[in-house]
Amino acid sequence: MPSAPISAPIPFALVVGVVTFIVGVIIGRPIILGLAKLGVGKAINPWGPESHHAKRGTPTMGGLLIVLSVLAVTPAVNLSIGGLSILLPLGVMLAAALLGAYDDYLTLVGRKSEGLSPRMKMVGLTIIASVAAIVLYGELGYHGVYVPGAPDLRDLGLWALPVAVFVIVGTANAVNITDGVDGLAAKLLAIAFFAYGFIALLQGQVFLMTFAFTVVGAVLAFLWYNAHPAEVFMGDTGSLALGAVLAVVALMLQQWLLLPVIGVIFVIETVSVIIQKTYRRLNNDKRLFRMAPIHHHFELCGWAETQVSDRFWVLGLLGAMLGIALALL
Repeated sequence: MPSAPISAPIPFALVVGVVTFIVGVIIGRPIILGLAKLGVGKAINPWGPESHHAKRGTPTMGGLLIVLSVLAVTPAVNLSIGGLSILLPLGVMLAAALLGAYDDYLTLVGRKSEGLSPRMKMVGLTIIASVAAIVLYGELGYHGVYVPGAPDLRDLGLWALPVAVFVIVGTANAVNITDGVDGLAAKLLAIAFFAYGFIALLQGQVFLMTFAFTVVGAVLAFLWYNAHPAEVFMGDTGSLALGAVLAVVALMLQQWLLLPVIGVIFVIETVSVIIQKTYRRLNNDKRLFRMAPIHHHFELCGWAETQVSDRFWVLGLLGAMLGIALALL
């Protein structure tokens, strides 16, 4: 794996992350007030934990804070480093955010819609992922994978196309499923992007390191307002955008095999939903978990929302540490 010595680009990338945080905090308050004024309040699932019912009407689409912060900072600091290739993660983030924003719009308080159907959401994500896969393969030449412990890059050939689509769609959905407890998804995303920023440093990809730390700063700015009790929710606007762009960063680093490790909680949450649905089909609608995704199961078992968020955050940090260790092999 290529490596880079510690040098000037590293403090620059870290400072960019801090600047992005400041930008996000500054624009965050007007965004939240604007969303509240427009009546962009989240409808709450009546079948969810009772403690969540008080959150009804909390502004959603808070992912706008993250996306706008990244879009404000990245072109100014990163185009000269990464060239036009940085437009791919930016484009995927924007496209997935628009898809998520439309879904959020359909689920606002006072609307009877439950949002886009899973099939329509999957179609939208697949289109975005397919375009990204073609650009990754044809324009940027990313069609390999690093296997932990193996010295050389493995070329996947044309298999890289369906793999990229699967990774992008799967990661976007996994982050979307995880976003259900104040601060949880934001904390895990900050950890994951920081881990991939560190891996980008190891590979000498300065522009991806800078981009990853930019996203970390934006996510932390959102977390400033999303910490329990949340003033704003990320919504699909943020979760789909950040899940998709996390996958793109992993694919551009050709370290996507580490995603299930670095994003271990995203995997656990998704698997819990799959297990719950399968178990109910096979057992006359009986439930294995009290509620899925599994963070709701623990809430219904008596864990406070903050306990769920903090304990899952600890596991996510351990997963990121292990993922970085594997990248160093």
